[in-house]
Amino acid sequence: MNQHQPRSQIDKYFDLEPITIGEVLETAAISVGDEPIESSDAAAIQEAVKRCINTSGDDLQGATLGDTAQAAASFNAGAAQNVNKITISEVLLDATSKLPQDKAVTCEDADLVKGAELRARPRAAARPGGVADTMAKAATVNLHD
Repeated sequence: MNQHQPRSQIDKYFDLEPITIGEVLETAAISVGDEPIESSDAAAIQEAVKRCINTSGDDLQGATLGDTAQAAASFNAGAAQNVNKITISEVLLDATSKLPQDKAVTCEDADLVKGAELRARPRAAARPGGVADTMAKAATVNLHD
């Protein structure tokens, strides 16, 4: 098809935008949102946010979402009962608007976020439905777009 031909309805349907890091964070907020945030979740969130921050250092205010996640995980580590703990959804609610900029998830992003989560997680696997798991799935989808 040349560039002057109109696209069919089917072509329009399959021309999807890539999944972004902000969307991944919001999806994790839904899928595991009722779980208390742990240090491994905070590490994954911090790495995901870092992937969105302008490398020139102009957008460091975006790090506040990662800082919030770390503060919540630290609070939870000292909380005696789950009812008093801060949940993943409380931290990641409306995450896209809290990022300095958003970007499509790449395989490199997914690998770095998974590495960050696993370094801070005492168990050998990423949290199912969590940030690293959802990033990996999004990267796979984005590869096929």
